[in-house]
Amino acid sequence: MEYHVPVMLAESIEGLNLRPDGTYVDATFGGGGHSRAIMERLGDGGRLYAFDQDEDALPNAIDDARFTLLNENFKYLKSFLRLHGVRQIDGLLADLGVSSHQFDEGTRGFTFRTDGTLDLRMDRRQEYSAFDVVNTLPEENLKNILSLYGELPNAGAMAHAIATARKKKDIETTFELRDAVQRHLPRQQENKFLAMLFQAVRIEVNGELEALKDLLKQASEILKPGGRLVVISYHSLEDRLVKNFMKTGNFEGELKKDFYGNPLVPFKVVSRKAVTPSADELERNNRSRSAKLRIAEKISQEKENID
Repeated sequence: MEYHVPVMLAESIEGLNLRPDGTYVDATFGGGGHSRAIMERLGDGGRLYAFDQDEDALPNAIDDARFTLLNENFKYLKSFLRLHGVRQIDGLLADLGVSSHQFDEGTRGFTFRTDGTLDLRMDRRQEYSAFDVVNTLPEENLKNILSLYGELPNAGAMAHAIATARKKKDIETTFELRDAVQRHLPRQQENKFLAMLFQAVRIEVNGELEALKDLLKQASEILKPGGRLVVISYHSLEDRLVKNFMKTGNFEGELKKDFYGNPLVPFKVVSRKAVTPSADELERNNRSRSAKLRIAEKISQEKENID
């Protein structure tokens, strides 16, 4: 299956600060581009565990005794690593969002540019799909999802248009959803608003923000002191969660201190500002345009108390 070159490959691998004998996790395997780059730098004692809930990624598995691919959502990180006898890791990489393959494949509804089934499930073993979101949720709930996850300024009008259209017949395809909201797409911003709409529905279907929170919390628990957390995000909702968690250890961004005034934080931020793609990469890969990479290093409890 066709998978594109991973975004910010060199920057993310450098951010992991790999040790040849270390144990690492690629939380979003996809086409395996990041994983292969990690494997090239591991010695005989190194290990890499990769997660991907999409069965389409399984044929890309790396044939190497040091590599294990788990067909699971990364929100179950700790549980499945424990099954393999792993309780601590030296680094974790997560390249969030939709893979190029999922966009290009078309029939699963990840893009409004081709007509496909209104599905949007990253894990097709789950029952809840985009069809259910669009056709069964009360209009008010739909409005909240479009506002919160899509940040659509006209979420109410969009939700009402969808609720009106589905009274006549179920909305079953991406083009039918597009047509339902057509009159609410501002001229010359049609694609932007459709992208926001599809993002909102996709995040709801896959529980993406809650899964990301679970991943970050678990990563902070199993990373060894000095271990690196490297995350690439593609929209502000994800990036805000990652930025706040790396800086403060919580998702609200509130810095908490102990009795002596020392900050209670699990990480030292390595990248003060988000790393963004180079001009060369932007030219080669238009899909990297919204990517932001952040890096943090786990600090020990002792250092946390001293600092």
